[in-house]
Amino acid sequence: MNATNAAALRVWENEGGAPGRDFRDHQYGRRVEADRSWTVYHVFTGNPAHVDGAFMIGLNRSDATKSMLSLNLRNSERRKERTAARSFATCAPETPAGQS
Repeated sequence: MNATNAAALRVWENEGGAPGRDFRDHQYGRRVEADRSWTVYHVFTGNPAHVDGAFMIGLNRSDATKSMLSLNLRNSERRKERTAARSFATCAPETPAGQS
């Protein structure tokens, strides 16, 4: 990769890169397993969610539902915060150094 492409890639990644590539933007679902337990999983990979050092497997339906909704809400709030921060950064006027 030449220097121009590397610089373009850094800019692209700093501006958000591909939508949904950020692991903070996971979307979670729930599924019932063969043993009738429930699993909260990442909808794009199918892998069980891993939260606070534990996989979200072997849950009852109620706990799986609560956990799935909580994870998705948390990710939605993070996306809103990042969007607001980007919007603020693009709208904020720049002040030259040494001036206020």
